[in-house]
Amino acid sequence: MSAQDADPPRRVRVTGPDRRARPRPRTGDIDEQTSLGGVYLDSLLREQLLLAGRVLVVLALTVGSLPLVFHLAPGLDETRVLGLPLVWLVLGVLVYPWLVFLGWRYVRRAERNERDFAELVEERER
Repeated sequence: MSAQDADPPRRVRVTGPDRRARPRPRTGDIDEQTSLGGVYLDSLLREQLLLAGRVLVVLALTVGSLPLVFHLAPGLDETRVLGLPLVWLVLGVLVYPWLVFLGWRYVRRAERNERDFAELVEERER
């Protein structure tokens, strides 16, 4: 029997690790509820609460102050834009894009806080 008559070697597919799969951060200190894990969680919660507070202050100063502005400037009641009273236009139309923008910024910043937290925990575990 010659070498050509033997079965060819079996083909094997070689693959590497899945590059799309993100490694999960190791959260040993947090899972074990150590004091260091508590400090980590407290810092994340503090950042998220400060962020929420800042967004609420901006919302109160902008949208919350509109009734006061309209009360202090009574001439704005009579002002019309495109046939609509300015008060209606501002409170009924222009406020909503502002609310969407604030919500979008809040979510982006909160996700960045969580990402920074995960990186911090991952660095600590190394």
